Order: sequence, then structure tokens, then C-alpha cells
Amino acid sequence: MDTDGLARHGELVTAHGTVHTPAFLPVGTSGTVKALTPRDLRDVGAQGVLANTFHLYLRPGDELIARRGGLHRFMGWSGPILTDSGGYQVFSLGARRTVDEKGVRFRSHLDGTEHWLTPERATEIQARLGADIAMAFDECTPYPVSADEARLSMQRTLRWARRSRARFLQLRDAKNGTTLLTPTQAQFGIVQGGMFQDLREVSAQATVEVGFEAYAIGGLSVGEPTDVLYEVAGRTASLLPPERPRYLMGVGRPDNLVESVARGIDLFDCVLPTRNARNGQLFTRTGPISIKVAAFAEDDRPVDPDCECYTCQNFSRAYLRHLYLAKEVTSATLNTLHNIHFYLDTMRRMREAIALGSFEQFRQAFHQTYPRRQQA
Repeated sequence: MDTDGLARHGELVTAHGTVHTPAFLPVGTSGTVKALTPRDLRDVGAQGVLANTFHLYLRPGDELIARRGGLHRFMGWSGPILTDSGGYQVFSLGARRTVDEKGVRFRSHLDGTEHWLTPERATEIQARLGADIAMAFDECTPYPVSADEARLSMQRTLRWARRSRARFLQLRDAKNGTTLLTPTQAQFGIVQGGMFQDLREVSAQATVEVGFEAYAIGGLSVGEPTDVLYEVAGRTASLLPPERPRYLMGVGRPDNLVESVARGIDLFDCVLPTRNARNGQLFTRTGPISIKVAAFAEDDRPVDPDCECYTCQNFSRAYLRHLYLAKEVTSATLNTLHNIHFYLDTMRRMREAIALGSFEQFRQAFHQTYPRRQQA
């Protein structure tokens, strides 16, 4: 592993390929990155994807996917797959879910049917999906929240982590019956604790003691100020084993990625590049632009003159604006290709800078052109 300050450049080895870190995983909620095919993802340089346990469990069902040979075969993607546990999705259901010590009872947003999701159940679903990386089931702490509420939630996440790990080891070591579809599946524990550093310290120490393959930092990018995000992520990362990957869940904007890598984070995911692409926002080295504005109606320049993606090499801002306003399906594809390329290329440039010992120069140069977001 190469290091430059706190920034790290390493390798995460899985049965379906090696992820060179720091890395960004495009989000494929329902077994697809919206508007793109697996071939598109390979062509743009994606090292892996994230899929959503909660949504795949509800539709088409983890047992159906297992009968089809697992998620890799089902979605036609041969690279690494990380599946979340469903904890965040349950958190976002609000009034449609009830949390107790056993797990979470919720009603499907699809048809109103009632379901239970427990640490054991989430682990079994991910085993059937055959993900390379599975997440322990956690309770996501909202923002803002009191210290007492954050403590109770963090303690429950720890108890659920132990149950998730116990079921994972049972599945991995089983001689008969249900076993991991991907025998080399790794399980990541999740550190919670809200914005309270003392709780994060307790959570990190206890989660590491459970003995996961690697560790994630959860409960951020839920509305907290940017400076708080960086403070909590950086301090929490310093509490985790240096030889294990560190995954910051659900983050975020391009400047978030750069600043989080500077604080020792290795792995990221976020819906931002794909969702914003479908809404007409495109990322460039000088900041995001809205392709729908009238100023681009006769602009023959590419989205980003420095970008080598298929979209920028072949199409003008004027044409992309036309596609968006005409509600053409191609608009989502071309915009998403560009945004994913921008994110992945930013990660590639960071890896190169770390390997060359010039990450701080990269960081300063990035912020000279990409506007920092106002602190909340």
C-alpha cells in the first residue's frame, strides 16, 4: 500500500477482481446502474458496483436471484459487487417501519405487504445474492439527534453487528444446507455514533473487536454540515485498522471524495452522479453545470473540454440540452456516462498522485478549479 500523508493507495482483492483504491462504486440499486449497461460500465472503467439488498429482496427476490446463479450472472456483471444491508433504506421509510431489538418490521413501498428484516435475515439475503462484499445490518442514526438517542442507536448497531457476524460465519463454515453463494464473500462492519466523537470511538473499538474483514463509516451524509462530515469521517478513520479498507458510505460530491481521501478513506458510493445526470446536472473540473439552461442552446463545446469520455468526445452541450428538453432516453445515458467517467477519473487521478507522492499538490489544484461548497 502506498501512502501520502493520510491518503492511501491499495488493493481490495475479491473473487471477481481487484479494486484499486481509493475507489468509487457506482450505485446499481436494483441490479443495474440506471441508464447504463454492464458493457458501458466496463468501458468507462468501473471497478465494481453497489447493489441494494432491500430493493432486490422485495423485487425480484433474493431466492429467485440465487436460482438464476447469483447477482453477477443475473445482471451480467463480472466484476466485484458490494451489497448494502438495507439499514439505510429501512431508516428512510419513516412511519412505515418499526424498530425493536429483533430487527425492523416494515411495509413494502411496492404493495404494502409486511416484512421483517433482521441482522440474520440481511446476512442470508446477501449470501444468496452472492455479493463479494456484504454489509452488516445497522441502524442509521439521523441528524440532528441527541447524544442519548445516538448512544442507544449505536449500542443496538453493535448488538446487531455481533449477530450479523455470527450468522455470516455459520453460513461460511456450513458443511450442509445454505452456504455463501460466493465462498470468499467478505463482510464489513459499520461504525455508527452520530456526530459524537466519544460514541464513534466506542463503536469503532467494539466493531473492530467483532472481527470483520473490513470496516465502514455509516450515518454520515444525512444532512450534517460539511465540516462536521469531514471531522467525524477523519477521526473515525484514524480509529480503524490501517491494514483494512475503510469505506465511507453514501458520500458524496467530488470535493467530498478528495477531502475524504485526504483523511484516510478508501472506498465510496453515492447516487449523486447518476441521479443528477438524469436531472440534467453534469460535473466538470470547474464545477457542476445544468445542461438545461438556455445559455447552452447553441453551445458547440463539449461538457468538459478536458474530459475524454464518449459523451464529451462526440456531442456538444447544445445537443445534450436538446436531448434533455426533448425527454429522450439517450439524454440519461449520455449524461450518466459523463458523470460516472468524471467520478472514476477523479479517483484515478488521486491514485496516481498518491503513488507519486504528490497528493497534496493534486488536492490544492483540484480546489483551485472546483468550487468548494459553502459550509452549512
